[in-house]
Amino acid sequence: MTDTTSTSSSTSTDVTGPARHRHAAGPAIAILRGGDGEHVEDVIATLVDAGVRAIEITTNTPRWREGIAWATERYGTAASIGVGTVLEPRQLDEAAAAGAVFAVSPHLDAEIGERAHERGLGWYPGAATPTEIVRAWRLGARAVKVFPAAQLGGPAFLKQVLAPLDFVDVIPTGGIGVDDASDYLAAGAVAVGLGSPLVGDALTSGDLDALRVRAERLVAALAR
Repeated sequence: MTDTTSTSSSTSTDVTGPARHRHAAGPAIAILRGGDGEHVEDVIATLVDAGVRAIEITTNTPRWREGIAWATERYGTAASIGVGTVLEPRQLDEAAAAGAVFAVSPHLDAEIGERAHERGLGWYPGAATPTEIVRAWRLGARAVKVFPAAQLGGPAFLKQVLAPLDFVDVIPTGGIGVDDASDYLAAGAVAVGLGSPLVGDALTSGDLDALRVRAERLVAALAR
């Protein structure tokens, strides 16, 4: 996601062959959601220092725009900073202005995909079924967020879906823990998204030591 190659055209129907995009910032995306907005910068710094180089700040997190702008200015291309829970195209305008390089939604919306393409943002829409996954890929998703991954069936579900859809890059998110994240990579994911199992209460209490331990454990597990 430091890869700034623009997404495919929404009219693309090329869904054959090997996966065309790689998750450039590493196999883990930390999802920052909620809190009071006071600890965002400290949480980002702790995660990046521990080796997690892709950070998604959701639009229902206080000061999400400021967090994106701060992280982009501090880390430049050393980390990929994106916006999550994108529900309206206009949110992409604000995120791009703040310096985001990717955008994640819990759902599939072609209008959001078009705006992401116009703003040069990598687009990661949510999908839960094979039909939705293929449609998202055809609409130009750089990778498809399979959500909620654990509730859909976890790594076993993902492996079954990717057997016929091995040309699609997927990033499972939802209910994934630090200790089972590597199972999703083994099932074929290009990356995994982790929210509260990784971030814990760091956005509210500022418990950065515990966050660092979890982040380092995650990075080590995914490097094997």
